[in-house]
Amino acid sequence: MGTRSRHTLQADPATRDPCMFKNLSFPFAALCFALLISAGNSAQAATPFEKTSTVAGVPLTLNGAGTRYKVVFKVYDMGMYLRAPAKTAEAAIAQDGPKKLSFVALRKVSGTDLGLAFMSGMDDNSPRDISRKHLIETTKLIAIFSGKSYMQPGETFALEFVPGKGTTFFIEGQAQGQPIGDAEFFEMVLRIWLGPSPADWRLKDALVSPT
Repeated sequence: MGTRSRHTLQADPATRDPCMFKNLSFPFAALCFALLISAGNSAQAATPFEKTSTVAGVPLTLNGAGTRYKVVFKVYDMGMYLRAPAKTAEAAIAQDGPKKLSFVALRKVSGTDLGLAFMSGMDDNSPRDISRKHLIETTKLIAIFSGKSYMQPGETFALEFVPGKGTTFFIEGQAQGQPIGDAEFFEMVLRIWLGPSPADWRLKDALVSPT
């Protein structure tokens, strides 16, 4: 009995049976399909963010904007405002002065889930001792998010950092409580999207690319 060529077993994926998922379990096939689709999604934000904003009397410029995806689903659009242009994540994090992160919800999201996702992102991108140091501020941030049962599509929220005062959270343009944390805490917040394990790699690139 002849042997089958190894080359046949390693055929180019582009030439395989288009029903190549037919022998897989439905959940696994669905996951594979979702990952293939998400690979082609663009991180470019559909929201027309303003090119400039002012925080504590300091003019800021939109450094970059993009869309946060969860597999194939759009969660929110995000824009980052800085005092001076930053072409790398490290430069954006290290930059002095006020900063602003603006968001527009693209689907219905639980406020508590969003807050917990932010906390997870901070923990994933910060040293353990720094995370422990700012546990009180992180808990306050989650409490602010939890005060909103759901973010509805089209609703806006934002984080504004002012040196010497801290970070203020806004929903639909209204401040939610007093500023919290210091510069180090806001750096933790920025690392959710700009750190070594960002929430979305394509969004990270979009935030430090020309808009």
